[in-house]
Amino acid sequence: MNEILKLGLILFIITAVSASVLAVSNNITEPRIAEADRKANDLAKQEVLETAEEFDILDEGKLKEVAGSNSNIIEINEGYSKEGEIVGYTFKTKVKGYGGEMELIIGISTEGEVTGINILNHGETPGLGANATESYFTDSFKNKLVDNELVAVKDPSEDNEVQALTSATITTTAVVDGVNIVREIYNSKLAN
Repeated sequence: MNEILKLGLILFIITAVSASVLAVSNNITEPRIAEADRKANDLAKQEVLETAEEFDILDEGKLKEVAGSNSNIIEINEGYSKEGEIVGYTFKTKVKGYGGEMELIIGISTEGEVTGINILNHGETPGLGANATESYFTDSFKNKLVDNELVAVKDPSEDNEVQALTSATITTTAVVDGVNIVREIYNSKLAN
């Protein structure tokens, strides 16, 4: 019986030391990870709305007013030119892809065009859904007017069509749905 208690105590000490080391490690790395995420977010906003020099995030009240009860919208930023004129918006949104939740940033100009999309995080299958980060897919959204719903097709030829990913229907649909959610919010709440 004493042997069992001794082994239990040793196991408890090892577990406690391991948990302490993990807690200290987390406290050290957490701010660095948050800073890296912030920088990636800032860079993505600049990539999807290149004409903006500065971004101003909508406060919680204004975000609720614009996005309503849509839980897919995480953040909306107004993009401003050097002269202080609003040139567009960036929308950080989440959608459900094949491999789980995907996080996107979508830019829309004040002229009502998609200026770009950037996929920040995803868990999609390498070689299939992960191709959503490739420029041939993301660039197919650029300069699309937000007047009409976007659809994904194999060979886009119409103004409202974007490139579909081969063998990744769920991923394609998720990204297109995310852009269409943003498009609807822009048209109903932000378009002049």
